[in-house]
Amino acid sequence: MKRIALGNTGMKIHPLVYGTLPLGPLQAGLSPEEGGRLIRHALELGVNMLDTAELYETYPHIRAALDGYQGEVYIVSKTHAPDAKLARSHVERALRELGRERLDIVHLHGARQADPFVERADVLEELLKMKEEGKIAHVGLSAHYISAVRKAVDHPEIEVLHPLINRTGMGIIDGSAEEMAEAIAACSRSGKGIYAMKALAGGNLIADARQSLHYVLGLAGMDGVAVGMLSTAEVEANLALFEGAAPDEATWTTLESKRRKLKIMDRFCKGCGFCVTACTNDALAIVDGVARVDEEQCILCGYCAAACPEFMIRVV
Repeated sequence: MKRIALGNTGMKIHPLVYGTLPLGPLQAGLSPEEGGRLIRHALELGVNMLDTAELYETYPHIRAALDGYQGEVYIVSKTHAPDAKLARSHVERALRELGRERLDIVHLHGARQADPFVERADVLEELLKMKEEGKIAHVGLSAHYISAVRKAVDHPEIEVLHPLINRTGMGIIDGSAEEMAEAIAACSRSGKGIYAMKALAGGNLIADARQSLHYVLGLAGMDGVAVGMLSTAEVEANLALFEGAAPDEATWTTLESKRRKLKIMDRFCKGCGFCVTACTNDALAIVDGVARVDEEQCILCGYCAAACPEFMIRVV
């Protein structure tokens, strides 16, 4: 089974990272037992890193998957907190709900920050304090901005990068896929571990999933790719692809025919606009008193669903 060095962290990961976002209430809404079975299946086949976040609400799914599991596993979480106090509470909640004393990586989740080193300086300082306390092994940065990834080169305290990158550049806020790829390569040369997010643009590139995954996997400096998976067929097909095995055409034809979309139950929308503020890609607007989505801009991340006080939005 493949293992790739994640930069200079000392961690060796399978390049297929299990992205747990789709399992939780922002998207498929699987129970912890259902999601846990899928994660466990992937672990038993060789996946050894799980990507989650405070926003995802998938800690119970991961804990269910790890119940009785004796294999190697790395757990990565993220905090979107705007201040140090909330960031600490996010990390402590993750530790408590996962039943662990330390998280392997915690990212400063700077999706909307062009310069998180200035805009979230106190959060980064707090994460580094928790690293000193032994609660975090490595501090990372997740970003949708090329400028943030470029700046990370000059910050040795950031050991892992989780950048948004796909072959169309969808979701990158300040430039192209080619420019993000150059920034990723520079970070890799500086010794940072790199694993990508949104290789399928949140599902928008599912029709060309294999081509899209191969593009990201082939980028200079890329150590892994986080992929959300909702069935054993997806887990097994992606593992085979990442291992370089011959594809099962029938399975991939089925998987690449699936479509996802953002569903807003506008009948119950109150037009508060919280979802518009939460959207990292300017894909939402209030029109005639209710939220509307621009499907060409939406990367299906589900952050708007987390912001909706009426729970009227979901990726389906």
